[in-house]
Amino acid sequence: QVHLVESGGGLVQPGGSLRLSCVASGFSFSNKTMMWYRQAPGKEREFVAWIGPSSINMHYGDSVKDRFTIARDNDINTVYLQMNSLKLEDTAVYYCKIALSDSWGQGTQVTVSS
Repeated sequence: QVHLVESGGGLVQPGGSLRLSCVASGFSFSNKTMMWYRQAPGKEREFVAWIGPSSINMHYGDSVKDRFTIARDNDINTVYLQMNSLKLEDTAVYYCKIALSDSWGQGTQVTVSS
């Protein structure tokens, strides 16, 4: 059974940083493209980033480009999202996802507030 467990969210001031983690199990993690999405209150779920199986290819949403970095460690089945220069509008629940599947984690809350 697929499990995706996000962690690392919290409250941070504007300009601060957080690193999110998503630990995966129940599938062949090293063969899958992994993604991060987010959903702010009252808004549609928004694409944040994806990373290919071997970490060679990655892509970011326009709103996070140059501030967020996606990475993965296939040895421990974990995908990360390093978030720098956080803005108020980055406040959302962040989810990891297996590309081309309906498997989502439960999400982790990120709140950017002064």
